[in-house]
Amino acid sequence: MTTNDMTNSPTPLSAITETILASYQEHPETTRVGQRFLPSQSKIVDILNEVRQLLFPGFFGRKQLTDENVSFHVGNLAARLCEELAEQINHCMCSDRTCGDCLDPAACRAEAWDKARAFLTEIPALREILVLDAQAALDGDPAAKSVDEIVYCYPGFLAITIHRIAHALVTLGVPLMPRIMAEHAHSITGTDIHPGATIGTRFFIDHATGVVIGETCEIGDNVKVYQGVTLGARSFPKDERGHIIKGQKRHPTIADNVTIYPNATILGGETIIGSGVTVGGNAYVMESVESGHLVVQESPKLHLKKKPQ
Repeated sequence: MTTNDMTNSPTPLSAITETILASYQEHPETTRVGQRFLPSQSKIVDILNEVRQLLFPGFFGRKQLTDENVSFHVGNLAARLCEELAEQINHCMCSDRTCGDCLDPAACRAEAWDKARAFLTEIPALREILVLDAQAALDGDPAAKSVDEIVYCYPGFLAITIHRIAHALVTLGVPLMPRIMAEHAHSITGTDIHPGATIGTRFFIDHATGVVIGETCEIGDNVKVYQGVTLGARSFPKDERGHIIKGQKRHPTIADNVTIYPNATILGGETIIGSGVTVGGNAYVMESVESGHLVVQESPKLHLKKKPQ
């Protein structure tokens, strides 16, 4: 063996393993060694798909539903969904509480089952509000031909559907799962709505892509936003140690009947956009706007020059 061969000899796997294990000890905050396992992201996505089947029967999952078989289908789906949901809620609660060896696993399971059943009782109310969202999309988009098209095809409607589901779970005190659902919606629609955001009825996101709605945002009824809109935080207050203070109102309040055109940015927990306001495209808003106003960003001048020959 030459000197060059010895220099380029591969590092033994045992040595590689030791360096990886050492990194775990150096940064234990990014490991879960010795802790209870996290919920399954893939199973939570499956749960989302099953909830959509309950919300919109005949659109997703089993398509050939009739008056004779729909009762059996819904009962069977609800029973299976309740069990799957309770299992994942249990994992989410255990993970959030970092309880290690659970002192009373039966009580945790019972609590998870209670939350799963409570969520399923919300299905009719979720359907009521999503019907209004779908109608708002049909009324607000001249390209839309039917509610069927909205429910089956529109990414903005999918994003708000998942948000309604996730927000219902937030309201029930379920940790982690709503965020997993929200990030799934983000990945497939390009719309990032924090599950904690409060959104009124008849909400429509046109084109969807690039919309960001923060955790403490409050949105009224009959609001329409276009692609690229950000409803974000202006700044993050910090404590004496320089850590961000959480739990404060950081995102704007949008009143009823507001329209926000593409790429507008509205920032700040004290910013209130009054009822009936229209915010023009590319506007950058960091202060409140009284009702009935039109907000327009002053545009740069457009210069036309002939191309050199």
